[in-house]
Amino acid sequence: MRWPAALWKLGQGSLHALAGWFTIVFVFPRLTQEQRNARVQAWARRMLELLAIDLELRGQPPLQGPLLLAANHISWLDILVMHAARHCRFVSKSELRHWPLVGTLATGAGTLYIERASRRDAMRVVHDMTASLRAGDILAVFPEGTTSDGLDLLPFHANLLQAAVSAGAPVQPVALQFTESATGKTSLAPCYIGDDSLIASIWSTLTGPRITAVVSYGEPQLAQGRDRRAWAADLRTAVAQLRGQ
Repeated sequence: MRWPAALWKLGQGSLHALAGWFTIVFVFPRLTQEQRNARVQAWARRMLELLAIDLELRGQPPLQGPLLLAANHISWLDILVMHAARHCRFVSKSELRHWPLVGTLATGAGTLYIERASRRDAMRVVHDMTASLRAGDILAVFPEGTTSDGLDLLPFHANLLQAAVSAGAPVQPVALQFTESATGKTSLAPCYIGDDSLIASIWSTLTGPRITAVVSYGEPQLAQGRDRRAWAADLRTAVAQLRGQ
């Protein structure tokens, strides 16, 4: 009977989310950007603890920007996990901004929003990303463009890599995996793909065996004459190698 424990974790996590909303609305205006970033990372780590999700880091998380992180995309947990590993600014779909509570949390964490169906908006976001990188920020994108089951990688889209090309900034490949903490086997519980509902994915995560989020950082790389499409393909290869594929 795992559902009582799952309900407890869900309740604790919901209260922690509300505390995060309060911090963003009432405390963030008085903090420096560095203090805000530290608060976001600490909040994310605490959320993983409340949800009974372990965090394992491999390789070297970035120490400073400018840098673009390129990661595979599996779950609604991915952003939380990467924030817990190292605060960064995500590029996310514009609908997220309007989600109750979640939108406030995402905006407070520095998310850049994109209208995925609009070519013009994609150009605007690349411009904003370029400016952010030139200002020394650490950004993160999911080049697959959508979630997968984590067993294989989808093709990497190259559009957003133009920001790193324009800014002359390095890109660091990042591999995300979810495993059962007791056995080390791949866990599909956090997957959020296809017809999966967010609620069902959350419930599957909370009621299944304890999981570990594994974040593997590769070596940052510069474009070195590659166009964005060739670079995207090489980054996909690097992420696959980090995953042991």
